[in-house]
Amino acid sequence: MRVYLVDDHAVFRSGVRAELSREPDIALVGEAGDVAGAIEGIGAAHPHVVLLDVHMPGGGGVAVLRGVDRPGNGAADGTAGREAAPDPVFLALSVSDAAEDVIAVIRAGARGYVTKTISGAELADAVRRVAGGDAVFSPRLAGFVLDSFTGRSPLPEPALDPELDSLTPRELEVLRLLARGYTYREIGEELFISVKTVETHASNVLRKTQQSNRNALTRWASRRRLD
Repeated sequence: MRVYLVDDHAVFRSGVRAELSREPDIALVGEAGDVAGAIEGIGAAHPHVVLLDVHMPGGGGVAVLRGVDRPGNGAADGTAGREAAPDPVFLALSVSDAAEDVIAVIRAGARGYVTKTISGAELADAVRRVAGGDAVFSPRLAGFVLDSFTGRSPLPEPALDPELDSLTPRELEVLRLLARGYTYREIGEELFISVKTVETHASNVLRKTQQSNRNALTRWASRRRLD
């Protein structure tokens, strides 16, 4: 089974590569760290499954899903509909478990969504399952999708929130983890970045949200259901 990995953190890609190399039926045929590289690499490698990060420079996982030549997308070079290798299926693999992230990539065409807390063996099993046609989700995430598509609990239209909108995707990830009580070191380990980088992002978040300290920031995030 041919797998292509898309994630903007080289250390994380290395870990996934090591885990999947233990599986005799899975071959990692390529990887990319940004949207443009992913679109080009997937088109050249013809994988069966793409493991796709959600937040990356250049538009994130949704941009990759929209950019890869698949039925319904239409190829910009006029090759849509030609005889080609089987279309890949996409499995989102992200640190984020936010409902809006899950819904966005599923609506864009992903077949499943798992978080980066997944073990190597579980990830390999998820790859096999989506390749076989199953929809695969980490616990509780499937409920977001069911509620959204059945209309029982649709995501509300986002209200204008200049402070929240000013945050970058990475700052938003740091904010969510801060609100959940993670230490700077734990955030660094979760996001595969240094503690110094976490401190920089946290400082930017405090400045942009106009909060004076971490306790105030946690309350601010809770009011917006970001925790």
